[in-house]
Amino acid sequence: QVQLVESGGGLVQAGGSLTLSCAASGTIFSVEDMGWYRQVPGKERELVAGIRRGGSANYADFVKGRFTISRDNTQNTVYLQMNSLKPEDTAVYYCNARIVTTGFLRYERDYWGQGTQVTVSS
Repeated sequence: QVQLVESGGGLVQAGGSLTLSCAASGTIFSVEDMGWYRQVPGKERELVAGIRRGGSANYADFVKGRFTISRDNTQNTVYLQMNSLKPEDTAVYYCNARIVTTGFLRYERDYWGQGTQVTVSS
C-alpha cells in the first residue's frame, strides 16, 4: 500500500531552524495535495501549511513569514523549512498527503505520516 515516512524533528533553541521532510512510497498513481499539521496534548490537530501538486501553497497565520513548504514531485516528498522557531511551535508534526493509488479502482484518500516531535526551548 502507501506509507508516509517523516524525518527531521528534534530539539532546537528559540530562534533556530529545522527542516522536516516526508516521503510517500508504495502503490502510488499520483500525489495530490500535501500538507503539514501539528498537534499538542489537549489540543486539536491544526493545519500548518499546505501545497497543491502544482506548487501553490497556503499557510496558517501563525507561521507566515517563518515557515516555507515545498515539494519534489519526482520523489513524492514534501518539506517544511521552519525558521525563527518559537516555544509555542513545540508539537508533534504530521505529514498529510492525498494520494491516488494504482490499479483499476484508482482509489483516492488521505494518508498520514507517523509524526515527528519538534521541541523549541527558551
